[in-house]
Amino acid sequence: MTPVLRLEGVSHQFDGIRVVDDLTLDIAPGEVLCLLGPSGCGKTTALRIAAGLEPLQTGRVLMGNTEVAGPGLQTPPEERGIGLVFQDYALFPHLNVLDNVAFGLSVFTKSVRREKALTELRRVGMDSAADKFPHELSGGQQQRVALARALAPNPRIILLDEPYSGLDSALRAQVRDDVLHLLKESGAATLMVTHDPEEAMFMADRIAVMRDGRIVQEGSPHSLYCYPNSAFVAGFFGEVNAFTGPVKDGHVATPVGPAAVEDLAEGTQATVIVRPEGLRVTTLQAGQSDYAALVMESRLLGRSSLVHLHVQSGENGSTKEWHFHSRMPGIFLPDAGTRLRIELDPGQIFVFPAQED
Repeated sequence: MTPVLRLEGVSHQFDGIRVVDDLTLDIAPGEVLCLLGPSGCGKTTALRIAAGLEPLQTGRVLMGNTEVAGPGLQTPPEERGIGLVFQDYALFPHLNVLDNVAFGLSVFTKSVRREKALTELRRVGMDSAADKFPHELSGGQQQRVALARALAPNPRIILLDEPYSGLDSALRAQVRDDVLHLLKESGAATLMVTHDPEEAMFMADRIAVMRDGRIVQEGSPHSLYCYPNSAFVAGFFGEVNAFTGPVKDGHVATPVGPAAVEDLAEGTQATVIVRPEGLRVTTLQAGQSDYAALVMESRLLGRSSLVHLHVQSGENGSTKEWHFHSRMPGIFLPDAGTRLRIELDPGQIFVFPAQED
């Protein structure tokens, strides 16, 4: 199947600093692909290059089988068959909602432009605001209008740049759910940029994690969360507890129990990553002392509880103190000072060579 969009060997520099480094990326018809990474990793620059808003320096950009950017070639954005939704929505303040959506439909007659614009506004639930101006709308309403404007010309691909960053958490959840269904109904391929891993997992069929201008891992949300290829990727999908130590007899010793190692040589320094939900705490039975922890604080986070734990461990007469987090399902709020036993969930433990990050 021919990709709707392909970035091939794309590199880009600003003032001699390479911000995109030999990036190759495909998006299939109807697919939602998220570029995920920290600020400054190059994801927005990659999106702007795909859109034609940033002149290509190295590599190629193809829409279907047509090269739209390459050596000596730079097709303007309006000729690429794309829809754009920016972080600030970029609605025209002097045009009402209807005219904002109709703006990109200049090839049609006035009556057709109006009807197509109203159709898209109905799809996003904003037809009743057709005569209002952007300043009269909430952030969520502006976001819906921006999406309607992007979808109105029936583009082959939609490009979204941090589209929910200006919304509060409750509104963000509702809007992104609506947007996901609208995108899937439209059949357009979608490239979305975000720094929010939960947002990427909610929206994406496939995620490409970027770091320092490069894609470091690519795959489904499930594969990236359950099978990260580095401590960086594991840590980017949520808070983690991290330990370092040498591999000995196929394990790395940690203050909360041994972590099994399969593919690192004996004596290798390793980083052990344990998600908070992988640290299960249970009642400390009489006579038990191994892997005991002292509760510092407990906090209810809604669907789960976060328990702050203090652990002391040591050998050869030295003692080291550790502060860990355990995330338990539901309401689990042991009092500060309670002693609990820690059990590791092997499915939430990841081990990598220490020097890689």
